[in-house]
Amino acid sequence: MNKNIPENQPLSPSEEHNIRVQKVDRLRAQGIEPWPPNRVPSTTCALIAETFDASAPQEVLSQEQLKQEENTQHPSVAGRIMTTRLHGKAAFANLQDASGVLQLYLKEEVLGDMFKVFVDLIDIGDIVWCRGVPFRTQRGEITLRVMEVVLLSKCLHPLPDKVHGLADIEIKYRQRYLDLIVSPETRARFRARSEIVRALRSFLDVRGYAEVETPMLHPIAGGAAARPFVTHHNALDADFFLRIAPELYLKRLVVGGMDRVYEINRNFRNEGVSTRHNPEFTMLELYTAYENLDYAMNIVEEMLRAAAIAASSTLQLPFGQHVLDFGVPFCRLSMKQAVCEYGGFDESEISHERITALCAQHRVSVAPYASYGHKLAALFEHVAEQKLIQPTFIHSFPIELSPLAKRDPQHPDTAPRFELYVAGMELSNAYHELNDPFEQASRFKDQLVLHNAGDDEAHQFDADYIRALEYGLPPTVGIGIGIDRLAMLLTNTTSIKEVILFPTLKRKE
Repeated sequence: MNKNIPENQPLSPSEEHNIRVQKVDRLRAQGIEPWPPNRVPSTTCALIAETFDASAPQEVLSQEQLKQEENTQHPSVAGRIMTTRLHGKAAFANLQDASGVLQLYLKEEVLGDMFKVFVDLIDIGDIVWCRGVPFRTQRGEITLRVMEVVLLSKCLHPLPDKVHGLADIEIKYRQRYLDLIVSPETRARFRARSEIVRALRSFLDVRGYAEVETPMLHPIAGGAAARPFVTHHNALDADFFLRIAPELYLKRLVVGGMDRVYEINRNFRNEGVSTRHNPEFTMLELYTAYENLDYAMNIVEEMLRAAAIAASSTLQLPFGQHVLDFGVPFCRLSMKQAVCEYGGFDESEISHERITALCAQHRVSVAPYASYGHKLAALFEHVAEQKLIQPTFIHSFPIELSPLAKRDPQHPDTAPRFELYVAGMELSNAYHELNDPFEQASRFKDQLVLHNAGDDEAHQFDADYIRALEYGLPPTVGIGIGIDRLAMLLTNTTSIKEVILFPTLKRKE
């Protein structure tokens, strides 16, 4: 629609930017501010379509008729111009707001001088406010016949073309706002994520859980086996760790009498970046006093079904080449059962005496100081994890992998703990919380030995947490659910970067 640009001559982004900057000066020369005070729209694009009244007046063609309509309360909308089509002294445009897209019809006879401004100085990407009369075109499309248009915000860069969209993955993640502007799929994905979080909150709120906030700066990295980020507090002249998990603080609250408590929190783990892991991620953690692991499994199943319905209105969801079924009871296997079933082993092959040879045979790398439990877990990751497609609880973990979990009184070498796997990803972790302060102190000391032996993810000794346990932690079950991975599963997305608005990226020079 720009008459100063030769037809069929593409512009580089910098040339287009320069032309749009020049238009700012031209607008101001005509007394039009490119970024004026706000005008509040009375409705949305979607609502105009939903509430369209076919009996409403259809023709507002002249200035005289416009004056007669001045006192009439016609709907107004605001949004971004996404396309324009000039037809002599009339023009069509598509306006996009958060609710959807609405076609606009503009005529010079109605808008006067503002029509020429729209044609010459308004670009795709500009944000405008419009007031007008809805009508249905001969092609059946509900359209707003514009009686008044006001520029609210000038866009100084061209948008990606509507045919190819935003193909550059790097730009999608670094300029998420641009991805959201041009991609309905991206907007839908993040709306679904919002519905997932809302559903989880609602599920817990009605069951008497209190939502809380705990520190993100920790004097001791704890609550999970992970390498932390370190930062320095200048006023206190002390190093702190960005939270790797809120667990130890949430259990302090249970000690204090908050029997049902949860937090939706940001965690930070100084680990690799992949399609399934971002160093900064969102977790739901909840703690329930006087309940057990069966309760935890049942409530996780119920929560995930509520989240699936909120995101997709179905319990059978496509994910890659699979259809995940959240409507049937989740499979439950011990870690040993999973290793034997998916590895094709006899139980005698994973005995204490033979497991080292089995690891070597299958080229499963284990540290020199690895215990039987560590070797079993390494085998599980190697032969079973990626094969767990349908929701599956893996329970009965080796106790040495669970420094914050109680010991199973019937099987002292295991912990009453589960991890939930879906589509080969760990989605949830839960266990009976260790509440014996003497055993917890001993476990922390064992973790220190591992840390000194070179295990960067081993837990540190937290004396203040031991003191809290000495005041009495009731029997408690704790649950963690990865929100980002849950959003991946429920939106059929294979990369975690697609469900995090601003994923962690390498700094661009």
